[in-house]
Amino acid sequence: MLAIPRGGVVVGAEVCRKLGYPLDIIIPKKVGLPHQPEVAIGAVTEDGTAIYNEELLRRLNISPQNLRPTVQKIIREIKRRMDLYRGTNTPPNLLNKDVILVDDGIATGATIVAALKSLKNSGCRSITLAVPVAPPDILAKLRQEVDHLVCLIEAEPFYAVGQFYKNFEQVDDEEVIELIQNKLPVQKSC
Repeated sequence: MLAIPRGGVVVGAEVCRKLGYPLDIIIPKKVGLPHQPEVAIGAVTEDGTAIYNEELLRRLNISPQNLRPTVQKIIREIKRRMDLYRGTNTPPNLLNKDVILVDDGIATGATIVAALKSLKNSGCRSITLAVPVAPPDILAKLRQEVDHLVCLIEAEPFYAVGQFYKNFEQVDDEEVIELIQNKLPVQKSC
């Protein structure tokens, strides 16, 4: 089972506890415009798998090559966080494995799509996406990207993932590290 830090690791740890599966991470991050990083134009994962909002790229007359320095900087940050969270543990071999991807919820789906594309590139056998909450229109698109999709609440109107939690406080790095390092040694296959 792979979870997206930080909140997804908390949800993933609970799922792993119930199923007895090992927990690891995948970190997709948003790609912002070079001079306006708060404007999301895509997402990227550690292995360089990137997705872009093609319509926005066309409207702004930007190519993925123009974003290469920004993407490389983001990948370096992802790798730094992976090292921080995993410590000396090595990433799992996903070849021919059934993978469950967990997050704490989905708003726009951009980072999830990048993570799913990266997982497909890993050679895994199947992908199940499991989230507590997401908007129906995003789930409709994501169903085409996965073998199985589990979502507890498909909600409209959807403003933010946090609106569906009683407690949606920020999860800190130390909690993520503790959850991952306590779960990695389990040897059951997922």
